[in-house]
Amino acid sequence: MPEKPEPIPCPLCIGAGAELFFKEPARPYLRCHECSLIFVPSRFHLSSEEEKKRYGLHENNPDDPRYREFLNKLAVPLAARLPKGAKGIDFGSGPGPALSIMLSELGFSMKNFDPFYANDPEVLEETYDFLACSEAMEHFSDPKKEWELFMRMVKKGGFIGVMTDLLKEGADFPSWHYKKEPTHVCFYSQKTFQWLAERHELKLDFFGISVAIFQR
Repeated sequence: MPEKPEPIPCPLCIGAGAELFFKEPARPYLRCHECSLIFVPSRFHLSSEEEKKRYGLHENNPDDPRYREFLNKLAVPLAARLPKGAKGIDFGSGPGPALSIMLSELGFSMKNFDPFYANDPEVLEETYDFLACSEAMEHFSDPKKEWELFMRMVKKGGFIGVMTDLLKEGADFPSWHYKKEPTHVCFYSQKTFQWLAERHELKLDFFGISVAIFQR
């Protein structure tokens, strides 16, 4: 009898209860029973070189009014919670740090980090009043590590603002546009973010189908 394959631990909660959720020719998707994260196993991830090439195809111009309107879905509710002059970091800022620029224009002191475009490890050693993470969490190959970093960087009482498309309960996953991007390897739902909030004793508010703001 063939041996059963070793279970793949969830990259967010490290639970061993992940099971196949959906499979397509290019890659499988597993779902964790503990935190409800849907993820692509690491052996199916793109290489760093391939990943950066994909990002080079994105058009994220900070001068584009439509892109600014898109980012305002996170910027507006996050800014409304921040004290004047608060210090923040745009984590996953990309080649044109549009969100960082927008928050700077509102009077906040901003720094940027991106593993490809603003890879300055020193900014990760500082602490911040808030952290903004727009359209980046779905790219994390090690979301547990990144989230623990967020917890270290954000002060008690501070905010973590996240924008990523959340999978609705009962949604048609096979046709979901968000999974079609090969650099997207982790997919979250409100249940997953509620698990994070409970695990780290955070207050959590949702705004629409793609924005969540956590408070430490």
